[in-house]
Amino acid sequence: MPVPDFVRDSFVGQVIYYASGRRLFRYPEERPGFVLPPRYLSNSNEKPSRDSPASQPRDRRDSALSQRGPRSGSDRSQTLAEEPSHRDSKRKRPAGPLERESSQARELLHVHGRDAAEIEKAEEREIESSTIVDWYGPDDPEYPGNWSFLKRSFVTFQIGWLTFAIYIGSALYAPGIQDISQKFGISPVAASLGITMFMILSPLSEIPQFGRSPVYMVTMLIFVLLQIPTALAKNLGALLPLRFFAGFVGSPPLATGGASLADMWPPADRVVVIGVWSLAAMCGPVLGPTLGGFATQAEGWTWTIWILLWLSGTSWVFLALTMPETSSQAILYRRAVRLRRLTGNPDLKTQAEIEAANMTMNEVAMMTLVRPFLLGFREPIVIFWNFYLGMIYGILYCFIASFDVVFIEHHHFNLAQNGLAFLGIVVGGVIAFFGFLPWALFSLKPKFANGTFVPEDRLPPAFFGAFFFPASLFWFGWTSAASVPWILPILASGLWAIGAFYLFQAGMNYLADCYPRYVASVLASNDLFRSSIGAAFPLFSTAFFHNLGVGPALSIIGGIAIAMLPVPFLL
Repeated sequence: MPVPDFVRDSFVGQVIYYASGRRLFRYPEERPGFVLPPRYLSNSNEKPSRDSPASQPRDRRDSALSQRGPRSGSDRSQTLAEEPSHRDSKRKRPAGPLERESSQARELLHVHGRDAAEIEKAEEREIESSTIVDWYGPDDPEYPGNWSFLKRSFVTFQIGWLTFAIYIGSALYAPGIQDISQKFGISPVAASLGITMFMILSPLSEIPQFGRSPVYMVTMLIFVLLQIPTALAKNLGALLPLRFFAGFVGSPPLATGGASLADMWPPADRVVVIGVWSLAAMCGPVLGPTLGGFATQAEGWTWTIWILLWLSGTSWVFLALTMPETSSQAILYRRAVRLRRLTGNPDLKTQAEIEAANMTMNEVAMMTLVRPFLLGFREPIVIFWNFYLGMIYGILYCFIASFDVVFIEHHHFNLAQNGLAFLGIVVGGVIAFFGFLPWALFSLKPKFANGTFVPEDRLPPAFFGAFFFPASLFWFGWTSAASVPWILPILASGLWAIGAFYLFQAGMNYLADCYPRYVASVLASNDLFRSSIGAAFPLFSTAFFHNLGVGPALSIIGGIAIAMLPVPFLL
């Protein structure tokens, strides 16, 4: 009995598929009546030309396919039984502006530890002797860029929700710091290490044999289970390691969520969907103190962790049942496995599979773990944006400490009321998103249509954000006194959210466009810097604001933001 594709391709669907010996949740190739394309039937078939779609670099083919957009249902129904005409597609597509990389990036990202030319020759020999498994045609329904608009929107919501459910764990803990300090007999700074340890994240590897969805689901399940001993911890020695491991295993959606969106959406639409993802990433740590404040005030700090358990646990069930794989490389690898089993032809392979087979474990580790570090320290574009966006996240966690000083100590809010003060940031983020849409739709999108787009076209929103960012810090700092109405610093936090959203939007999209083939590594590098800076700020924020005062303290940070203001203009 056929099941919806998103259920079949979900984590649970894949478990059922393999556990049933591939008898349940079958793919089109495994159903009666499927017509296999002739080039996959035997070893003697003519191999694809080096200029054919099957042998072109993956990022070029994916970019070309994604520009076509989703097809109608009637068009899709015929795709799997049709063999594409390669005679009409042997023209080599020129590399567009989205495919350019700096020479230093190419040198860095293609380094393997062995002679690169030797590896490339070995890959070429294997490609020549193999039949490359690729999409069945430009309208292949399994290609994420050809999914229906509704399906892509649904998966986009899932990526955003997954990011929110993990990120809220960083700040949900914050209102319980004083309670932890009292019950464990430690200083508030030591208690705040629970935020810091959670924010030290490590991006996990992306390998075609794994894909994104299994990594998301397995790591999130561990994240959910870790919340139980965390809530039951009786001392700091147990609490901090558990918070660290929860942050570590929760890192994949934060590091590669943007790459998952890039799998499905063409560059012209990516500016909007990454905006949705950015809003989810912002709302997580902002709404954390709101929920955590009510929970801590009513039941103590442990209830902040129980809420995180319920939220992440129900999210895992929902996503495990309905979230499909988005990685083109993983989808094609699974297709190759099915075709090898059906035809008995061991030479049916994907290009990514051949590339992975020619790499040692050391080289795989270099590609997936070391590359984000190297990108973050050696590529000037990545360095600038990593520190800029890291500052945004660091100041977000500074706000968590400053709100306690401004609204609890100065305006005598209780924990629950202090949590509600963070809603100003949420409202500012929503205003920024809807203010951003007209520019994205009516200014940026036509540049894709007429072929004049370059990555720097992503940067104009950052021009406004670069000014709003420091202005909001001075405004918040110098209206934080008890004699000033409490609404004014909340309005300032809303302006900060607008500036932060515009900078985040411009930076993330710009990085993705400058390194299209290595989106996951670039975004993982950015996440590493953001998380590290965000982890450091809670350690000194409270003493910083108490010793200097909120106005002078935020003025210092605002001065740093002014010094960074020229970055988007120079780029």
